[in-house]
Amino acid sequence: MRNKFKLILLIILIVAIVIIGIKYRHQFNLMTIRAWLEQYQPWTPIIFIVIYILATVFFLPGSVLTIAGGLLFGAWWGTLYNIIAATIGATIAFIVARYIASDWVRHKGGKYLNKVLDGVDQEGWRFIAFVRLVPLFPFNLSNYLFGLTKSSVVTYAITSFIFMLPGTFAYTYAGSLGEAFVNSSGMALIGKILIGVGLIVLVSVLPIFVKRYRERQNGKIK
Repeated sequence: MRNKFKLILLIILIVAIVIIGIKYRHQFNLMTIRAWLEQYQPWTPIIFIVIYILATVFFLPGSVLTIAGGLLFGAWWGTLYNIIAATIGATIAFIVARYIASDWVRHKGGKYLNKVLDGVDQEGWRFIAFVRLVPLFPFNLSNYLFGLTKSSVVTYAITSFIFMLPGTFAYTYAGSLGEAFVNSSGMALIGKILIGVGLIVLVSVLPIFVKRYRERQNGKIK
């Protein structure tokens, strides 16, 4: 009886979080996040990581938080907090899909499900790496879909961590430029902006080269 009561409370809590997230999604912006988090120093990094994890699990826009990490903590610390949170959130979604909500994930996966299952069956961790570098599927959904594959949790988490890192750093650095406009000037500011633009361009064209490399490798195998 007690376990049923706890389960009901958990379901109510999850539903409440989802409803709040949907209702206030338009207020889920960079400056709102920054203003709220800065009230809670020195616990801001931990609070930020927890929020990022929940955002990943509950399909909220993680890209906004990645940029916010750069604005709040700078390029290096921001990247560290972002990649830790993104990896933990993705791994939790993976575990939920595998052990708790597989039927729901199968229904939600739709046209993407078979592609993910076949991809991991044929290529293993390489397919996970490819999806992390090339956004073939919605990021938050893919976290759940990978939970239905034969990949181990450890392989999935390590591969996700490594291959999410380039994009995470690029967008974190872009977010850190907000502080640069305040604390830098002249050539220093221009240099930081050029680096930021270069990183975003690199991350944007990287999928093209990854796709070509993958096509050549598949061609050799055939």
